[in-house]
Amino acid sequence: MAKIELKNVTYKYPFTRDFALKDITYTFNPGKFYGIIGENGGGKTTLCNLIRGLIPHFYKGKLKGDAIVNGIDIRDWDLGELSAQIGYVFENPFTQISGIKPTVFEEVAMGLENLGVPKEEIIEKVMNVCKLLKIEELITNNPNELSGGQRQRVAFASIISMDTEMLIIDEPTSQLDPEGTEDVFEIIKTLKRSDKTILLVEHKIDMIAEYCDEIIVMKEGGIAFAGPTHEILGNAQIMEAGAMMPQVAIFGHEMQKAGKPLAVIPITLSEATAQVKKRREDNVH
Repeated sequence: MAKIELKNVTYKYPFTRDFALKDITYTFNPGKFYGIIGENGGGKTTLCNLIRGLIPHFYKGKLKGDAIVNGIDIRDWDLGELSAQIGYVFENPFTQISGIKPTVFEEVAMGLENLGVPKEEIIEKVMNVCKLLKIEELITNNPNELSGGQRQRVAFASIISMDTEMLIIDEPTSQLDPEGTEDVFEIIKTLKRSDKTILLVEHKIDMIAEYCDEIIVMKEGGIAFAGPTHEILGNAQIMEAGAMMPQVAIFGHEMQKAGKPLAVIPITLSEATAQVKKRREDNVH
């Protein structure tokens, strides 16, 4: 199971003045689902690029501190070997598709081919993941002619078929309509049950509240807040760091100000409904 340890990590992209990451110390433990939120330009994608090894192997720049993946410093990993450990779903599904494969089946199979997986095993894995993500009817289609939502499903399928220990998912719904967004979160719900280590960067805070075990709030390249989901998303101070709060958490704080506090600050709609119902019942009695 993938374990990532960051110790005093500071990083600056080439030809830039400001540091994109500043003194990051954090441990990502195996099997947990992490939500990474915060202001635009706060360092969320840079953090993902570091863990995936794109920093320093692709983006050179200046890296200080220790970034340890499964006991090995990120500088010592081969990118190809690391990709077999950590899958990365990019923000833009149009850049995730290779553009060189004529069918969805071949696109999804490409990573497995590169790893030298036997043909029979490739066929079985690709068919299983296409069924899981409900794209089996697309397997003979040209991936370059799909809609954004369909491409994002194919991108997920390509990564999931590799069966990596860890998944980094960077704003997967930013270019999708509400239906496509719902589809992606159905996939994420399925992945959560797999006990993989998952890092999700996402602005749709209600979705983050529903699925994540722990939250990291990034601001100006550093970690402003980090901890269990309920503790962080129920804390109004995260908005000062440029992060969003769930609407129901804002409602909980407003109820508190009005002198009608709920038992706890809710972060999901189901929690809010239960809290309001309980308060009403307590008042009746």
